[in-house]
Amino acid sequence: METNEIQQELFNHLKKSLPPHLSLVDELCDLLDLSADSVYRRIRGEKPISLAELKKICEHYNLSIDQLLQLQNESVLFQAPGLNSGRVEFIDYMKGMQGQFTYFNSFEKKEINYLCKDVPFWYFYLFPELASFKTFFWVKTITNHSSFSGKQFSFKEFPFEDCFAVGQQILKEFNKIPSVELWNLESINSTINQIAYYKDAGIFKQSGDMAMVIDSFQQMLDHLQLQAEKGVKFLPGSTDVSYQASIQFYVNELILGNNTILLDLNGQRISMMTYSVLNYLITRDQRFSEKAFYNFNTLLSRSALVSKTGEKYRNRFFNRLREKVNDLRK
Repeated sequence: METNEIQQELFNHLKKSLPPHLSLVDELCDLLDLSADSVYRRIRGEKPISLAELKKICEHYNLSIDQLLQLQNESVLFQAPGLNSGRVEFIDYMKGMQGQFTYFNSFEKKEINYLCKDVPFWYFYLFPELASFKTFFWVKTITNHSSFSGKQFSFKEFPFEDCFAVGQQILKEFNKIPSVELWNLESINSTINQIAYYKDAGIFKQSGDMAMVIDSFQQMLDHLQLQAEKGVKFLPGSTDVSYQASIQFYVNELILGNNTILLDLNGQRISMMTYSVLNYLITRDQRFSEKAFYNFNTLLSRSALVSKTGEKYRNRFFNRLREKVNDLRK
């Protein structure tokens, strides 16, 4: 591929990756400190971009030189948000996630495909008691926040109303995006194990706190089943007129993969995978995403669709989930 073709391929890629309301020319003017005329000459291939300009573009847009030059190796560039920052307060972590979903919604055509090894993060913020417990667990046990050392969980003392409010905003953004979710009977296991651990370790301040969390857990499952039945996403208490985007809910009882989010934004495919519980990696590498989408669709072909159809199978699946949660009361 000639240098001029590579340069034009770069700018075509950037155009596709930007939301429709953003101007590539304006973006590059600010990034490269160039006039609009200078940027247009680079976009048309009349003037080659310098290595320094290419470096700025790749760093700003998280591009791989290997991918740009179409080198046929097995290297893949991943972005790890927050990798270079210190401790981030949990509320700020959640606001960052809200910003990501707002960005996704800036695209006209979008879809989320989610392979759910665990319950997706935002569903824990459907109801306040479960939201409070999960926030407490993540802050105390996963991020090891010093101010929570020796603390016991009490919904009255730790309602995390600010986090719940942001969680509701994340749900509102998520509910605008059509989604395909693949679940397994083990998708709720990590939260069940967390509740059981806190019970055995005496971290629930009162037995009533654990009961509230379990009741809220059941409410979440009831809501997810109702969404699957109707085939649309909505917040608890919503009426038909406020229903949002569609949801396709699949169940596979044999295969359990990793937590993986596959996004399609105006035809551009993006892959996201979690690591260290709360962190995630992102890649726009099309080779990687094509393979990830292919594997996801292969799993779907071997799974049961239970949204808007398959009532018997849907009821059996959610009843088995409820039984597992109810066992925590023993």
